[in-house]
Amino acid sequence: MRGKVDVVLGCFFGDEGKGKINDLISETADVSMRCTGGNNAGHTVVVNGKKFAFHLLPSGIVNPKIMAIVANGVVINPEVMIEEMKMLTDSNISIEGRLAISDKAHLIMPYHVAMDKALEELRGEKRKIGTTNRGIGPTYSDKAQRDGIRMETFVSDNFEEAARDGYKRTNIFLKANGFPELEVEESIQKYKEYAKVIKPFVTDTVTLIHKLLDEGKHFVCEGAQATLLDLDFGTYPYVTSSNASIGGVCTGSGVSPKDFGEIYGVIKAHSSKVGEGPYVTEDLTEVGDLIREIAHEYGVTTGRPRRCGWLDLVALKYAARINGLTAIAINHLDTVGKLEKIKLCVGYEYNGTVVTDYSTNVDFLKNCKPVYEEFEGNYGDISKISKREDLPENAKKYLTRIEEFVNVPIKFIGTGADRENRIIC
Repeated sequence: MRGKVDVVLGCFFGDEGKGKINDLISETADVSMRCTGGNNAGHTVVVNGKKFAFHLLPSGIVNPKIMAIVANGVVINPEVMIEEMKMLTDSNISIEGRLAISDKAHLIMPYHVAMDKALEELRGEKRKIGTTNRGIGPTYSDKAQRDGIRMETFVSDNFEEAARDGYKRTNIFLKANGFPELEVEESIQKYKEYAKVIKPFVTDTVTLIHKLLDEGKHFVCEGAQATLLDLDFGTYPYVTSSNASIGGVCTGSGVSPKDFGEIYGVIKAHSSKVGEGPYVTEDLTEVGDLIREIAHEYGVTTGRPRRCGWLDLVALKYAARINGLTAIAINHLDTVGKLEKIKLCVGYEYNGTVVTDYSTNVDFLKNCKPVYEEFEGNYGDISKISKREDLPENAKKYLTRIEEFVNVPIKFIGTGADRENRIIC
């Protein structure tokens, strides 16, 4: 029987705790795969008390029985990739024969990072989008205009010529806009050394993926960023530069929709956002600050404090539609359980009318006010609870309301920071 690809996607602005769900599914999976984004994403997994923070590698790679694939839709900073490979080997987790990097994935060069920073500065305070300055957008731009460097070129004799062309284009832009030009030679030589390390892992992952599916292997695809950051379906222009929703899985790997198994939408029992752009349920009072501290809401990639607020069911329903969710995984139930009162957004008030359908139109969102239902908190310590029916009544009412509104079942509940703090429904 042909294998299936279970997909784990974020439903809002990222940082929902996808790594924990990936880790859970990886316990029974054969292959862990990353399909989109770059090192602007961060997945954190805690194994035996040790924290692993991944920005490029699929977090399922911590399971020594799993094959890990970095597919064609990912943009790769080789320095970060090598650091993560070393992090694993230093922890006695072997990657030999277990890691495959797509020959079609694109390379992030230092000039992409410089361009990212320059463009954000040129946008000015009013138009800035809150980029992580990791070079992601310019790399995808080069890919779209057919000036990018694929991994197959990076590990070949053609790399140096391609890199010089990229530096030439970038330095013309930087000089014309008053920025210092970039050094070229030392950077190219450094990248040629990176290529030697990465070359053994570069392969045709499309052929590999379908070979493994034909063998009946079970995949988990680890989504990066989240639905409201999707280039097409997010709150444009405050989005990432790739498709972080379900479509990006197909174009970023070569799997077809018929290969999908479960599609998990990951949320938190509260919500958060990093960067600019509208955020309807943001709480700007001391309660939002309290949520941030309780949940340790600081970016894995940037360390930036996240904007915090309440769970938005209007946006969640939209994410369920876009992605065809078959299940919801909700993290941080323990976080909201520490609060006395919990709010749940069930509509937006716009021009005196309550709406329950989401729109990514920025002007619309900026003029919406959340309509809340309030729930009792004070759950106590729920970290050791292993069955949903054993949760406090207040928590069960909260979870049931989410399912009723979105019409998607909750199949996973995170009750604490460690991997064993979970309920599987």
